[in-house]
Amino acid sequence: MANLMKAPQRQLAFVADLNKCIGCQTCTVACKRLWTSNPGQDFMYWRNVTTSPGTGYPRNWESMGGGYKDGELQKGKKPGIVDYGVPFEFDYTGRLFEGKPGRARPSPTPRSAPNWEEDHGAGDYPNNYFFYLPRNCNHCTKPACLEACPNDAIYKREQDGIVMIHLDKCKGALSCVESCPYKVPIHNMATNKGNKCIGCFPRVEKGVAPACVAQCVGRAMHVGFLDDANSSVHKLVHKWKAALPLHPEFGTEPNIYYVPPFLGPNIEDSVGNSTDKAKIPIEHLQTLFGDGVVDVLKMLHAEREKKMKGHSSELMDTLIGHRSADMMLNPLT
Repeated sequence: MANLMKAPQRQLAFVADLNKCIGCQTCTVACKRLWTSNPGQDFMYWRNVTTSPGTGYPRNWESMGGGYKDGELQKGKKPGIVDYGVPFEFDYTGRLFEGKPGRARPSPTPRSAPNWEEDHGAGDYPNNYFFYLPRNCNHCTKPACLEACPNDAIYKREQDGIVMIHLDKCKGALSCVESCPYKVPIHNMATNKGNKCIGCFPRVEKGVAPACVAQCVGRAMHVGFLDDANSSVHKLVHKWKAALPLHPEFGTEPNIYYVPPFLGPNIEDSVGNSTDKAKIPIEHLQTLFGDGVVDVLKMLHAEREKKMKGHSSELMDTLIGHRSADMMLNPLT
């Protein structure tokens, strides 16, 4: 029997502008230091930034299944520890300051790590391409993890729609790990509990933006409530429809949205001249965001052209983010 879920009063949502994410991993480190330093969490990155195209974190998560098909919950695959990357120690002091490469070599030799293929991308030089893809829990409107849990341990908070795991109720069934198509819940083998991004709810309750958003050095992240008409997330998602969910075909109605990359370089011809065709294939973006990305890209290019000609564009001004405060929760309380 499916878990019953009461619709939240409000929904917290995120928008990531993929034109501004520089892959610096500041958001990853902020989340890691704040939330995942407990036993069994050394390999966990509730917030991560990977390279697209690439295998992602956990690796090959996009092909592991889960979510919904024709409205029916799907059971997917549970990632193994090697898919997340087995943690290893690296002797930076010996390597960098003492000239001891033997001591500095990780042991055992690592076979994977978070974002193992960082900056690889696809294509051949000079027309190779990639962009960065920041991810954390989508706090879905229709969370597959919640419906799949046999112990009623997963719930959506009524006040903000953040999806949580009640650890006292969690019995380690791991149905959440299998059912989430984004592979966000992670098995903590030390506690035999599911762990996942908690949306920085203690910060949100105090009117402070989640750490990943607050620490973004490129001002690539927006956060706010979808029903707040003054918030940048409402404008980007509902007013201009410039931000799209990742893999909408999974059926969970995620609440992280992405402004697709439209500022990348164009393909070069055989003598190095730039053409009018973008290096990032539209087909790749369609696999991530659906066919609607075509119209979104046209709108973004048109609005940028207006701005460059000296005309006003509220959309471009919002994406520029002149004030970081305008991109965060407006208001939280």
